[in-house]
Amino acid sequence: MHNLLSSSLLPKSVKIKIYRTIILLIILHVCETWLLTLREERRLRVFENRVLRIFGPKRDKVMGEWRKLHNEELIDLYPSPNIIRVIRSRWIMSAGHIVRMAKRRGVYRILVGKSEGNRPLARPKQRWG
Repeated sequence: MHNLLSSSLLPKSVKIKIYRTIILLIILHVCETWLLTLREERRLRVFENRVLRIFGPKRDKVMGEWRKLHNEELIDLYPSPNIIRVIRSRWIMSAGHIVRMAKRRGVYRILVGKSEGNRPLARPKQRWG
């Protein structure tokens, strides 16, 4: 997939469509159940910036040499919300769906924190026989 996105034969509009329709959806599906730590957020941002480098290098005006795009330049070229924002908005949407569920459903009880019954804290006794 990386070779496909780094190819100069494909126009950037097609590369962005590939990113949005394939790569981003896979990442969002995988991240649905994660509780993101700062470390994971940073890794996702680094991943997104690496993928967005499909825009190619930029010629430096002063030195005339080619250089990688800075992260701020990538944000300007790809104005869609970053991956962390999308993941958080999906969390909020799914929490809204869960809140509207019936109160007897397990997912609702887990979100609200109301479990039924008592479970002993110790390890279950072994059965011999």
